[in-house]
Amino acid sequence: MDLHDQAIPDVKLVEMKVFGDSRGWFSESFRESDWTSLLGADRFIQDNQSFSAAPFTLRGIHFQKAPAAQAKLIQVLRGEIFDVAVDLRRRSTTFGRWVSAKLKAGDGRHLLIPIGFGHAFLTLVPDTLVQYKVTAPYRPDLEGGLMWNDPAIAIAWPAISGPPVLSQRDTGWQPLAAAVELF
Repeated sequence: MDLHDQAIPDVKLVEMKVFGDSRGWFSESFRESDWTSLLGADRFIQDNQSFSAAPFTLRGIHFQKAPAAQAKLIQVLRGEIFDVAVDLRRRSTTFGRWVSAKLKAGDGRHLLIPIGFGHAFLTLVPDTLVQYKVTAPYRPDLEGGLMWNDPAIAIAWPAISGPPVLSQRDTGWQPLAAAVELF
C-alpha cells in the first residue's frame, strides 16, 4: 500500500498493489491493521455501496456531523468516478478548498477522506458501482450537504454533455456561506 498526500495533505490517495496475469488481477483491498496509524482511535465499521446506472450521476456534497462524523475510504468496484473531498473544518487553513482524484475499477486506487470533509463524486461511465468504508453508522438526523456547484467552493467538475443526474435532495443543499453546523 502506497499513500500519497493530496493538495490538502489530510486527504490521501491510497494505491493498493494489483497483481495481474492472463486470468485477470488480484488486489488486497483492505486489511484493518494497515489503517490503525492513519485513523487513530477510529476504525472502519460499515461498508456502503452506491450504484449509478446513468453516466454523469453526481452524488454530494455530503457529510455527517458529530457525534457520528465519518471518515471514508472510497473505491470503485465497477466503472469510473471523479471523486471530491471538500475541507469543512472551519479552523483549517484549507477550509472551503477541495481535492479530487479519478478512481477506476481495478486500478487499486482508493481515496481516504478524513472526518471534517464533505464528499461528492461524479460517475464518468454507465453502471458505476462505488464502495466506501465509514467510521460511524449513518444517522439521518446528523446528515448534511452543500450545493455541488457552489461558486465559493468552485469544484472544477469534468466537462460533460448536459447537466449531471442529481437526486431531488442534492438539488436543495445550501451554499457553504449559509452552512452553520460544520466542523
